[in-house]
Amino acid sequence: MVDLRGQYDKIKSEIDIAIQECINSTRFIGGPVIERFADNLGKYLDCKYVVPCANGTDALQIALMAAGLKPGDEVIVPSFTYVATAEVIALLGMVPVMTDVDPDHFNITKDIIRQAVSVNTKAIVPVHLFGQTAPMEGIKEIGEEYGLTIIEDNAQSLGSDYTFSSGKKQKAGTIGQIGTTSFFPAKNLGAYGDGGALFTSDDQLFEKIKMIANHGQSKLYHHEMIGVNSRLDAMQAAVLDVKLKYYEDYINARQKVAAYYDQAFAEVSDLQIPHRHKNSTHVFHQYTLRIMDGRRDELKAFLKGKGIASAIYYPVPLNEQNAFRGKGRLVGDMSVTKALCDQVLSLPIHTEIDKATLGFITEQVKSFF
Repeated sequence: MVDLRGQYDKIKSEIDIAIQECINSTRFIGGPVIERFADNLGKYLDCKYVVPCANGTDALQIALMAAGLKPGDEVIVPSFTYVATAEVIALLGMVPVMTDVDPDHFNITKDIIRQAVSVNTKAIVPVHLFGQTAPMEGIKEIGEEYGLTIIEDNAQSLGSDYTFSSGKKQKAGTIGQIGTTSFFPAKNLGAYGDGGALFTSDDQLFEKIKMIANHGQSKLYHHEMIGVNSRLDAMQAAVLDVKLKYYEDYINARQKVAAYYDQAFAEVSDLQIPHRHKNSTHVFHQYTLRIMDGRRDELKAFLKGKGIASAIYYPVPLNEQNAFRGKGRLVGDMSVTKALCDQVLSLPIHTEIDKATLGFITEQVKSFF
């Protein structure tokens, strides 16, 4: 599904120097490497503050804590997402309100959120799934209407541009009060281990986020609030800072792969290629097809037999996970989510994939049908 070795080989000398410099400095926790990466990522996103942390799940938890949410507060999340989005909500004693998603772009929408709002609702966590931004203009409107905090789960769509009806553009993760991301190695901007970050342009939220991520400290040994210990390793920051220079190239490479797949599958009636939302660019963390004839699992097994990787994101919705029994509220019949869980299949997409490989993959998929 990814080729991290091939990507490393192209920038090996820069990566090796960055890691060696970090070792030579012996500044493994904090220090100028972390600060430089946070500053460069903030400039890329046009966001005032970036706070690196240990992983994307921690980023979501810290965001909820910084937003001042309390046990019993309801937080709206899509049911078609990775478990971390709702896991941290339940972990903090809040109530995940699980909703269906749009059948085309697989994200939550303003209308879906409106059906889920109650007097106990305090926040929305839109997930920018598979590489494109959720329809944030409407989500922001409903957040303002009901006084809800918007925390963007941007683990899969870093670099995606959202265009408002006014023509204004913003990067995914910078539109709500707080944005979060993951630098898991397989992400579009991946570290060589775990990592994450939070984004905000709010001065007060920045101070809270920074303190919470560092044991609630305002300064050494002075703890203003209950916090956590969540730090991005300096060597991971060094790697990420190198890769950030090439990030737009990585996005372009993925978009070219997606365009190749689109053209190859255009006439296959039993496949639905990824929909592009008119207001969002797509950075293609995943290239996810819908297999419309009920043969998804059969196709997956066929591809495996040909030596072709594929993956199902996600086979079981959050609302059917044992972990959330009695811990959440369900809105709607989840008909779209149920269908997606039975139909979606993601094909290999990464920066190093070549046309010969793409040709082989697409011919095999078409031969199956």
